[in-house]
Amino acid sequence: MTPIKIDFVSDIACPWCAVGLASLEQAIERLGDEVSVSLHFQPFELNPDMPPEGEDILGHLMRKYQITAEQVAQNHEHIRERGAAVGFSFNPDGRKRTYNTFDAHRLLHWAPASGDAEAQRRLKWRLLTAYFSEGADPSNHEVLLSAVEQVGLNVAQATEILNTEMWHDEVRQQQQFHRSQGIHSVPAVIINDRYLVQGGQPPGAFEQALRQIAAES
Repeated sequence: MTPIKIDFVSDIACPWCAVGLASLEQAIERLGDEVSVSLHFQPFELNPDMPPEGEDILGHLMRKYQITAEQVAQNHEHIRERGAAVGFSFNPDGRKRTYNTFDAHRLLHWAPASGDAEAQRRLKWRLLTAYFSEGADPSNHEVLLSAVEQVGLNVAQATEILNTEMWHDEVRQQQQFHRSQGIHSVPAVIINDRYLVQGGQPPGAFEQALRQIAAES
């Protein structure tokens, strides 16, 4: 069994990150006992200057990418189809707003300290589902604490984090590090600190990359 370390650099507000993560997990399952994967989630903010109240998603995407409302709708449908193909359900009514995700990243950074190796992954999925499937606001502390409780993490500790600046500097440092390494879009999948697979690839692409890296290792 070949050990493989994967750093999944992503944002809660990134739909392709949900697609990419589901694809990556399917690829890992296909390899079975051939590899032993340690998966770590690293912070990235698509919109680090997003105000607390968020912004209307249609206007935001039109302005950011210089595209029309029709193109936004087409992109949403394409993403919805890609999500369905890997078992992730996007809200059929689409997203209404985009939000600041920094506090969510602070909680994700804290999750591994619980001693539960799977806690970070469970929290990541709960937050992605809350936003993209349920339309919840991932900057809202009640939403965040509900997610923490649902995945079995300590709500009192999470509350203290959200009410203070705990893990603030650590998350900022991680973000700056990955940007300094040339990562400016997500998902970015870094394998064994050497190989980069960019974007929400289908499971087959991740599987091929992992098999090749495992063989080289």
